[in-house]
Amino acid sequence: MDILGTSLRVCVPDLDEAITVYERLTGTEALRFQRGGVAVAAVGCFFLMSGPEAELSILRKITATLAVKDVDAAAADLRAVGAEIIAGPLPTPIGRNLVARHPDGSVFEYVDRQAA
Repeated sequence: MDILGTSLRVCVPDLDEAITVYERLTGTEALRFQRGGVAVAAVGCFFLMSGPEAELSILRKITATLAVKDVDAAAADLRAVGAEIIAGPLPTPIGRNLVARHPDGSVFEYVDRQAA
């Protein structure tokens, strides 16, 4: 599997305030989108998330987001090493994703930029 990059997930109480900080730290402009009831901003290598605690508590269980060339190929590689696909592949605003639990219990999101 080709891992192209990693994004860190940060749950924040005030998205606008956090965006100001992370834009300054990374020198990049935020890309905003909504995921269910959670407002998300991609800023550099960070995914800032703000919303209802019930939804954030689920998102906090995902260690990081990994960009890959192809989510389907990633799913095959993950299954081959004994990982469990717990969600997806599903379309997102920027491509497709899946969530997998590795054999050690770690949970990661895998995303690609391919159209659904």
